[in-house]
Amino acid sequence: MTDRTLVEKKLAAIVSAVSDLRRLARVDQLRHDVREERFIEHTLQLAMQATLDVASHIVSDESLGEPQTNRHLFDLLVRAGWIDDALAAHLSRMAGFRNVLVHGYDDVDLVVVEEIVRHRLDDLLQFVAVVSQRL
Repeated sequence: MTDRTLVEKKLAAIVSAVSDLRRLARVDQLRHDVREERFIEHTLQLAMQATLDVASHIVSDESLGEPQTNRHLFDLLVRAGWIDDALAAHLSRMAGFRNVLVHGYDDVDLVVVEEIVRHRLDDLLQFVAVVSQRL
């Protein structure tokens, strides 16, 4: 059984990060202000990591399978009926981008950062809503 308290704490961290990005991020300054770039990237990283943590806890606690990658966590959640394919696809891409941020596999594409902040934050909130409803 999924540890509700732990998952709720992580979900709150996602909501907080999204709220911070919406209130404080100056996306128009992203390419010109290193502090803004770092704030946005770090806050996205925190939100994405909390999303992966929630997914991992659910997959583990509900014995949904052995994920091979972070992206695979979302496939397992789809198979178990926790999230739909479309949300899984969006979150999977964010998980890949989080790897770029954390591990420096590639240069961070600020166009992608801007796209996420401007158009994909609702995916994180949708994940929060779906998981909260299932708890």
